[in-house]
Amino acid sequence: MPFRSPAARLSQKCLGAALLLLALATLPARSAEFIDAAGRQVMLPVYIGRVMAADRTAEVLVLVLSPDKLAGLGREPRRGDLPPRFARVPVITWEPDGNPANMVEPAQRLHPDLIIDASVVTPERAAFADQVQQLTGIPYILVDDSFARMPELLRSLGAILGVANRAADLAIWAEHSIAGLRGRLLIRPADNRPHVYYGRGPSGLETALPGSPSGEALDETGAINVATPLGRGGLTVVTPEQLFAWDPPTIIAEQQSFYNALQRDRSWRRLSAVRNKHVYLEPSSPFGWIDDPPGVNRLIGLYWLSGLFYPDQTEEDLRTVTCDFYDKFYGEKLTNAQLEALVRPAGAPPPESTSYIGEPLVGLGAAPPSSLAPPTTSSQAPTSTQPQTAPQTPAAPTVSVQPTASTCSAAASAGMQLKPLAPSATNPDIGPLMQENAPVGTPGVPPPGRRGYGRTPGLGTPGVPPQ
Repeated sequence: MPFRSPAARLSQKCLGAALLLLALATLPARSAEFIDAAGRQVMLPVYIGRVMAADRTAEVLVLVLSPDKLAGLGREPRRGDLPPRFARVPVITWEPDGNPANMVEPAQRLHPDLIIDASVVTPERAAFADQVQQLTGIPYILVDDSFARMPELLRSLGAILGVANRAADLAIWAEHSIAGLRGRLLIRPADNRPHVYYGRGPSGLETALPGSPSGEALDETGAINVATPLGRGGLTVVTPEQLFAWDPPTIIAEQQSFYNALQRDRSWRRLSAVRNKHVYLEPSSPFGWIDDPPGVNRLIGLYWLSGLFYPDQTEEDLRTVTCDFYDKFYGEKLTNAQLEALVRPAGAPPPESTSYIGEPLVGLGAAPPSSLAPPTTSSQAPTSTQPQTAPQTPAAPTVSVQPTASTCSAAASAGMQLKPLAPSATNPDIGPLMQENAPVGTPGVPPPGRRGYGRTPGLGTPGVPPQ
């Protein structure tokens, strides 16, 4: 065997390593097929490190699941509006305008691995996604985050983004909020539903019609939208005369200006809702509870509207549930001032009116916020943030505000211990999306026959999803 110097041996090893790297570089990148909510087959990279949101609904969805992977916010948030957990996300300040070519520049600037679009799934939107994907070379998926699909959507995107455990926890929370409200509606007479007007914008004269994303939260509560005679599936502008003719018993204002006008402007005093003080301001920080955008941020709105419309059948305490939602979804522990600014104009009674939270209605899927804090025992002296025990009743948490302590402290320290729901005799409509063994590979489902089904690793076995 000829003698080779150490330098020659080192040179040969370096050459071998270089050839190996060259061979690896020529191999095709691993990818996985994913069928989105529009039925489009999209090849996704196995690892997704950066995500671009095509609309604000998708933006909130990614913020909630994995804010560190959101490439940028589409618009500058209001000062102090975003929780600290989201504050590190850069602002790219661009607005989708329906032109696929205008998405090329921000996509090239951000270099995302994936673009997510959570707007309404239509053939036109699917064609838009195809054009953007062709122009940019970046995978573009459409998802459906309507209430019916929200739990499964959270699980699917959580698996794609590598946060499956967090997503599963949020999906269970979503299941309980949706099923709990539906359970109350099952025992509510259909002819005894609240009539509501939802006033959007500074003047309050824009409203959401039934069947629209902006009006879906009201639809989900079983409320009768007084604007129903004007049609379905969008936004419309009304006149003061129309509003007076409807004379809704309840008015919800999206913005502070309309809420203030109803309280102070004498011209509105002919409305029953104004005379009877049934005017409420939708909480909107950091995102709306009914809309703005119509995404996962609306889950807490289901608890709020349930207590507002059906107080005799709602056992959860709004303050306690709000604390848990903001901590779990936004990573924000609310202070007393923040909590009261949200819930008082929304119709919550004063915190001095202690609210006892009982057990969930059997079979209705109600999520008992009593799991937010441990019950008191004989060795524990109750404090302002510990549950109190009513005579001859099970231990239950109460809400009591102190000047310096946070009402949310006990909630944040314990967290809701919820389990996946399954259909029951009294609530058979939970459906396969809310079963413990349900497939989790569908990012959202548009009308029957166009249901998306994911075949990305970890999202379930390929096949036909349940119809």
